[in-house]
Amino acid sequence: MKVLLSDGSGLTARQCATRLAAAGHAVEVLTPDPLCLCRFTRHVTRLHRVPPYGPDPFGWLDAALEVYRSGRFDVLFPTQEQVAVLSQAESRLDAAGVATVVPPLSALSALQDKISAAATLRRLAIPQPETATAIEGWGRFPAFVKDPIGTASGGVRRVTNRAELERSSAGRTVLVQATVDGPLAMCQSVFDRGSLVAFHANERTGEGAGGGASHKRSISLPEVRRCFEILGRDLGWHGALSADVIMGDAGPFFIDVNPRLVEPNNAYLSGVDLVGSLMELATGGHPATQPDARTGVATHQLLLAVLGAAQHGRGRRGVLAEVVHAASRSRGYRRSVEELTPLAHDLRSVVPVATATAATVVAPGSWSWFAAGSVSNYALSSQGWSAILHAEPSASSGRPGPIPGARRQSRRQPS
Repeated sequence: MKVLLSDGSGLTARQCATRLAAAGHAVEVLTPDPLCLCRFTRHVTRLHRVPPYGPDPFGWLDAALEVYRSGRFDVLFPTQEQVAVLSQAESRLDAAGVATVVPPLSALSALQDKISAAATLRRLAIPQPETATAIEGWGRFPAFVKDPIGTASGGVRRVTNRAELERSSAGRTVLVQATVDGPLAMCQSVFDRGSLVAFHANERTGEGAGGGASHKRSISLPEVRRCFEILGRDLGWHGALSADVIMGDAGPFFIDVNPRLVEPNNAYLSGVDLVGSLMELATGGHPATQPDARTGVATHQLLLAVLGAAQHGRGRRGVLAEVVHAASRSRGYRRSVEELTPLAHDLRSVVPVATATAATVVAPGSWSWFAAGSVSNYALSSQGWSAILHAEPSASSGRPGPIPGARRQSRRQPS
């Protein structure tokens, strides 16, 4: 099939490109950045320039649908926060014959912003840290202050006292959340109309840039799986759903929920094909429930490790040490598989790692340019989310309705 990825900048998009190409699909991507991460892989055959998504999601949608129509694609595969506008434009996508997989807007709205997500978790008795939406009376420190809309740790600030809390909130509506000690688990799932068909969990064993996972190990979390089942069934979820979970002494605590796919390669190497299930759903199928993943499967992302070494103050020596350890398969790279930029049969993958290494050796502070530039290409802004929430069904920025000449495909099976 000919597959169009909704994003070409993020880690998830890059990993999806690998999985889809390995399955025999032709992969192209949408991006505002001609030097996006997906440019540097043989698994992507073409980039299509579109406007940045965050400030104007409907402008992005118009451009995306024009590319889909003119390129005669079979599937529009959501890899990042574009899932929000695709969910809002469900009837327009159906009329245009776009095959994709997204949750209903009512379900997505229950999780897209952090305040709504906290309320949904509370209603379903899914464990989360002590949480409040008003700073009055809050006295537990340290704490995290979270903007309602934020991506990849964006809009999250750690505060240690009352004065920092007041400065961090600055009169705005925010979520305040207590800290919980314990390792971080990244959990991913796929649902077919409320039924869980795939689930995977991995522990972050190494922290990279921006709080991302430079090293992971697959683990079994049956209690978290049950929480996912409760959440997906209640919301009638359709498609990908992910969450970050702290494994505290008192059990798991959900600290972030993402209504989209997140970095699927550790899952695949552990025996759970999240991308395959999503492709089957996008083309009208009903995937069988996948078995539990193998535990103990170690993977790494050298690009994040290099940038993380620079961010965490380890300097030039720390950056070079990561590269040496990866090349010699020592320390955290022993019996670990590269999941983001594997060099085997894909030599172009070396470009982003080599560029980031050279830049951070010369100027360690340049790590922020790499991290921020990627996220800004796909992150949904608060203004963009407001536009989606207040738009009429299937509205667009100037061009509502179906695209003339588009092919009709069955996007979803009827309930």
